Amino acid sequence: MSLSDQHAADLSPETVVVAAGRPDRAHDEPVNPPIVLSSTYFGTGSLGDGDRGYGRYANPTWDPFEDALAKLEGASLPGLLYASGLAAVSSALSLVPAGGVVVMPSHSYAGSLVMATELAEKGFLELRTVDITDTEAVKALIDPGNGKTADLLWIESPTNPMLGIADVQALTEAAHAVGAIVVTDNTFSTPLVQQPLSLGSDVVLHSVTKYLAGHSDVVLGALVTSNPELRATLLHHRIIHGGIAGPFEAWLALRGLRTLALRIERSQATAATLAERLSTHPRVEAIRYPGLPTDPGHERAKVQMKGFGSILCIQVAGDEQRSGADAADQLVRALQLWLPATSLGGVESLIERRRRHTAEPLSVPENLVRLSVGIENAEDLWSDLEQALKSLDG
Repeated sequence: MSLSDQHAADLSPETVVVAAGRPDRAHDEPVNPPIVLSSTYFGTGSLGDGDRGYGRYANPTWDPFEDALAKLEGASLPGLLYASGLAAVSSALSLVPAGGVVVMPSHSYAGSLVMATELAEKGFLELRTVDITDTEAVKALIDPGNGKTADLLWIESPTNPMLGIADVQALTEAAHAVGAIVVTDNTFSTPLVQQPLSLGSDVVLHSVTKYLAGHSDVVLGALVTSNPELRATLLHHRIIHGGIAGPFEAWLALRGLRTLALRIERSQATAATLAERLSTHPRVEAIRYPGLPTDPGHERAKVQMKGFGSILCIQVAGDEQRSGADAADQLVRALQLWLPATSLGGVESLIERRRRHTAEPLSVPENLVRLSVGIENAEDLWSDLEQALKSLDG
């Protein structure tokens, strides 16, 4: 038999990530789920609970990943896999009633902000953005006192790209007090570092493209909830809007998920080492990494996270010859091992200056560089950074 919820609860996440989503045990059956390529399924009766019916409704290849992710997040219901992270964002925003209020971090994934902004411009919802690390400011937008209360609170912690840490439990309590739904984007942390459902969130969102799949070879998203009504609404949105995952991509994502614990362990350790060294480098104007004791989110992260993640950000110092932004661009060009590319969470280390994207909030510093630490040797990564930083003095 496959791993039960009760058995999964007794195991460490490092074991669950390997054991969950396996086929039932039977003689001569495979230990890995197969890829099912079919657009339809046998059946002539009316569709009922558990019936697949058609390829847009369900696919057996989705099930193992959805089961494994749910167990990792501590959810009582299977997750929902989507064609992309933005497809999952779209489904989550569909929970907002017409004209409803969404409170969203001013620093968060640009795609989420752009989508919410466009919906607000069309009159579908009211968008209120805020520094999610300022708990009292968030509460004031959730319940203005003399205005309309929020219908949905969108949390991202750590935030992209500023790595701000929200007080997830306090904010979910404030949102629930006015009947608002809470969606938490857990992409940066993964369920091995943070479990938002245990902190009160109603729905957890992942860009599966990033850490969960982990090899920069698929584009997928996912949502997880323990609320049957919310899940039914999200599932309906996925079916009607067609944001479904391909079976081969789902199979690749599950294969990638199996090594998540090892990848996170290695990349987090390296990120901590690099952050400590970069924090004292004369060419680094500022650094953000929750694992540093000097980081403003450090104490909060220690309480609600089981680590500090593998993303760090630095602001590159300019000089008389160049601005900070130009220095940051030169740093990226001078690197030989780090890959200058967007995205994050893969086995390879990626780096980019975030404000090169027109959709990035103007409050993100021009000279801010985001580093996604991979699983390469830590000293090799540091050597490459060190020589690139030294090149700025030339």
